[in-house]
Amino acid sequence: MRHLLPIGSVVLLEEAERYVVIIGYAPVEEGSDKVWDYLGCAYPIGVIGADKNLLFNRDKIEKIIYTGFSDEEGTKFLSTLEKEMEKIK
Repeated sequence: MRHLLPIGSVVLLEEAERYVVIIGYAPVEEGSDKVWDYLGCAYPIGVIGADKNLLFNRDKIEKIIYTGFSDEEGTKFLSTLEKEMEKIK
């Protein structure tokens, strides 16, 4: 299992034509109780509307193009979040 990537990371998803920028974690699909790993938006377009954002799991990442900024606080946050997400999933 690959660790969660920092906000701002750019990835290529399986069978995708555009890069995706990670903008959030653990989104819940509307009308469902499914929790996804990431919330993303198309690069270089960015956020153009909530209905255009992407929900995806780390296993769909084909390639990491760029890893976003991370410091000690971010690393601790992602570690705690991963533990909590394991409980939810």
